[in-house]
Formats: sequence, C-alpha cells, structure tokens
Amino acid sequence: MRLLIIGQLNGQIGAATKIAIDRGAKVAHATTIEQGLAELRDGRGADLLMVDVAMPIALLAAQLRAERIHVPIVACGIGTDASAAVDAIKGGAKEYIPLPPDAVLIAAVLAAVADESHQMVFEDKAMENVIALAEQVARSEASILITGESGTGKEVVARHVHRKSNRADKQFISINCAAIPDNLLESELFGHEKGAFTGAVARRIGKFEEADGGTLLLDEISEMDVRLQAKLLRVLQERIVDRVGGSKPVRVNIRIIATSNRDLNQAVRDGTFREDLLYRLNVVNLKIPPLRERPADILALANHFARKYADANGVAMRPISEAAKLTLMSHTWRGNVRELENTVHRAVLLSQGSEISEASIRLPDGSKVGDEVAITTPTAIARAAQAAEAVNREMVGRTVADVERDLILQTLDHCLGNRTHAANILGISIRTLRNKLKQYADEGVRVPMPGGGEMRAY
Repeated sequence: MRLLIIGQLNGQIGAATKIAIDRGAKVAHATTIEQGLAELRDGRGADLLMVDVAMPIALLAAQLRAERIHVPIVACGIGTDASAAVDAIKGGAKEYIPLPPDAVLIAAVLAAVADESHQMVFEDKAMENVIALAEQVARSEASILITGESGTGKEVVARHVHRKSNRADKQFISINCAAIPDNLLESELFGHEKGAFTGAVARRIGKFEEADGGTLLLDEISEMDVRLQAKLLRVLQERIVDRVGGSKPVRVNIRIIATSNRDLNQAVRDGTFREDLLYRLNVVNLKIPPLRERPADILALANHFARKYADANGVAMRPISEAAKLTLMSHTWRGNVRELENTVHRAVLLSQGSEISEASIRLPDGSKVGDEVAITTPTAIARAAQAAEAVNREMVGRTVADVERDLILQTLDHCLGNRTHAANILGISIRTLRNKLKQYADEGVRVPMPGGGEMRAY
C-alpha cells in the first residue's frame, strides 16, 4: 500500500501517518495540493491520498478527474468539525477519518482500499472451490503453490490469501522471477552489501527482508535458475538470508507463496527445477482453472471490467447487450482473464450506443470475436488443407534449426517483441528463449525488440 499524505505533518496527522506506517503502508508526503499532483504526475504513484480537510479537496478531486488520475481520497481532520467533514465528502473524498486517529479505523480504511485494487470477482462453482480452499489455509504458515495458465488470476488469489492471513497487516511483496535476468534476480531477492559487485554503491535490502513479517510472492518461480533455487531452498528451511557480499546471515519471518504457469513435476523430470524445492513450496496447491472451464465467471468479470474501464476513461457506464454476452460466452479465451479484460476495455472505448454491442467485441487486430472459428465451410476447409500442404512443401530440404529459428522469430514478431508472451505460446521457458535470441543476434539475425522495433545485437 502506497500512501501519499497531503498537508502539514504535525500534530494528529503525524500520528495518523505513524499508524499507517506501522500497518505496512509506504508513506510519501507533500505539503500542498500542487506538490501532491506533481508526485502523481512523475509516476511515483499512490494507492491512497490522505488529505488534510483544510485543503481544497474539491479542487484536488476535480484536477484528478481532469488528468485521469484514479486515486481514492480520504480526508482527515478534527472530529468535531462536522461541516468540514461533509464538505470533504461532497468534494470527492471517499472517507473521513476524525482526529485524533484511531488505529483500527485507519487499518480498516487501508484494507478497504487494498480490496478495491485487487477484487476477487467470481461466480463459478469451480472458482468458488479454489477460493474456499485458499481461505481455509490462509491463516496457516504453510507455503502455497498457485498453478494455472497465464492470465487466470494467480496473483489476485495470492493477494487474497494474504488479506485473509494472520499477516494481513504486514507487507505483501511480489517479484516476477521471469522478468528479471538471473544475474540481477539474486540481488533483488537477497539484497547486497556496498561493494559486493561493480555498481553496488550502497547496501540494498532484498525482497526477503523487505517482506519480513509479511508475505513474499515469487511469481513464475519455474523461470528461476537452478543455482538460485538452491539458495532459496536454504531460506525456506532456515529462514535466514545471505546478502550478496554479506558477512553474516539475516533472519527473516516470512510466508512464501509461489506461482507457476508450467507443470513443475515435468520441470523436475527435465532437470530444470529442484524436486526438494517443489516439496517445500507445494505444501498446499491451489490450481486455478482456465476461464473456459468456469463459464459463469465470464459475464461476472465482463460486467466488472465494463464498470472499471468506464470509470477509468471517463465515459458513461453502458450495460452489455444480450448479443454481446452471447459473443463473450462463445469465445475460448485462450488468454484467460487478461484477454477478457483487454477485450472489454476495448469494447468500452468502441461502443457508441446505449449498450456495449456485439460489434464492439473485437480482437486486437480489429476482427470480431468468433470470426476466427466461424468459417467451417467445405471451401474454407479445402483452402486450409491446400495452405498446409504448401507449408509442408516449403519446409522440405530445410534444417530443423532453420525452421525453429523462423518459428521463434515469427512468434516474437507476432507478440511485438514481448519475450514472456512468446515463450508461453512456444511452450518453452523464457530463459531458453533468451538464449536462442542471443544466439541468433550473434549470428547477425535481426531480432524483434519489445514494441515491434528491431536491433541487430541482442
């Protein structure tokens, strides 16, 4: 939770700030409305604004709306000033916290904002069973492994477990093991001492220490290098961390949740994942079914995203038409909840009538959802067979390495250079993909970069 205080940090507001910090919030401070807006504009961000009721809250709320900055406001002031509290709510504040501050009230407000940011939206029985198991084990200290296809909502479930745990008032720290190169991931996880390596100009606390007392989410742990897996195993067993370049271990008290979109049992058989680490992580397994296996969630999520993105884009909330609902229900959603979210966001922007129409439910390339499977006429089937035969003839005489290279580069180009998406489509680890791309670049092949650009050296 990132909290931005706007106002003078003295007296009771200072006391409220200390309570928020004790509850795990990361607090920044601005003395004026303009300074607060500058913080938000510069990308430093906040999940909640706590504003002195004496500040022009209505002006702040109007400026946030004008700039499409969506951060809830909580006003705080002397409890006896009822008229100021009413004006603050009318001006755009979601809550009013009377001062002197009450620790329970501040904790409740922080928890409510956190719940809004990562809502659990589900209606399907299959997902209900997963959440029931998650809540059953949340208050334990057991490590949890959350598995499921990419985009099914593994991190949302992890945050839900944290909120229902005995550590809910402490930090929830997440790190994506697939997004950070191996030579940097060790420092990110375990921290380092000044001078531990070139560029280590000061001591840095790693994610394990940052999450002390709370929960650490290791997202896509299957992409972690085997050498780091051994060091992680020691942390899980001993609950101590060795900083890179450190002289003595640091004890930590954390709960580990890990996620993977791959079959870790197969990774163990392939020798890319340690079996003893899998046993340590997989005390409880929460397997999230893909969206196509929980059809009741499709419309529930679609309605949620329609409201969310209508608010985010400052457009009128439109209900989803019956025809559009049928279209949404008929799609396979290979990208799961993430694909559905993007599709509904696009539909909110494209819709012009009183409803979100079937015509606005489109794929990223502009084609209508369903068009990719709608044509099954004999003529279409014959054309597809001819195309397949032509592809087969084209591959005759080529080496396996050449075919593999073209497939990898074409897939990467299709994903606009996004390594993680391309690796998921190809069914290989992101580490394998990076190694292949480095090899191609060394051979002088142009490799697509993120965003669709190209460069010769990888």
